[in-house]
Amino acid sequence: MKGGRVVPWLMFPYLALADEKPWQPGPYEGVELKILHQHEETRGVVVLRKFHAGVTVPAHTHPAANEWAWIVSGEWQEGETVYQAGTLFHAPKNTQHGPHVALTEVVSLTVFDGPLTVV
Repeated sequence: MKGGRVVPWLMFPYLALADEKPWQPGPYEGVELKILHQHEETRGVVVLRKFHAGVTVPAHTHPAANEWAWIVSGEWQEGETVYQAGTLFHAPKNTQHGPHVALTEVVSLTVFDGPLTVV
């Protein structure tokens, strides 16, 4: 199992501990990723994303994956609306979304069901 542990005595056959995963540079300056799991066939990923306070991610699309993002902490602005922890977003494949503004440091748990590509 790539990137995680197989623990036979646990109910779940895959386990990833975020504290054991390194932060990596994301697709934009001021954005970091922790890849918790990558599916070998689809190349889909489950990631923690950290947006440093003040970062603006321009409008973009993900041509190869649907995106589900849940805000774990922080405040995120879309247009005139501010979202906080507990908000779930969905961006279908090839749907433009953003710009996103991190008003504070924002951490999200995000699932891409295909490769994480950005245009």
